[in-house]
Amino acid sequence: MPTIRDVVQALARRQGVKTAIVLGRDGLPIDSASLNGLDPDGLAAVVPALVSACTGVGAAGGCGAFDTGVVEFDGGLALVTAVTPDALLTIIVNSETNIGSLLFEIRKHRPAIAKLL
Repeated sequence: MPTIRDVVQALARRQGVKTAIVLGRDGLPIDSASLNGLDPDGLAAVVPALVSACTGVGAAGGCGAFDTGVVEFDGGLALVTAVTPDALLTIIVNSETNIGSLLFEIRKHRPAIAKLL
């Protein structure tokens, strides 16, 4: 049976992925893999603030609870998804990466990932 480390490592090996982190909603990393020297601890520390802002947008817009967010930057994309009520998955990808299949796979396998935590 795969472990959460296996899942994180597999995500990090995908083409275009810079970093994959599973973290608690408190910003503490549970497991991470970074192939380009990004600081996973520093990144994990700021993700909860992003989720909090997205939660506020969802509430104000009548959209319900936060599930998944994609934020685009000059140098890449940040994908953040709630895996469990207490855990998040964050993936940073290059700006030219097509994230369609990645989003599909995360949605499809989220229950299995949650069971590993």
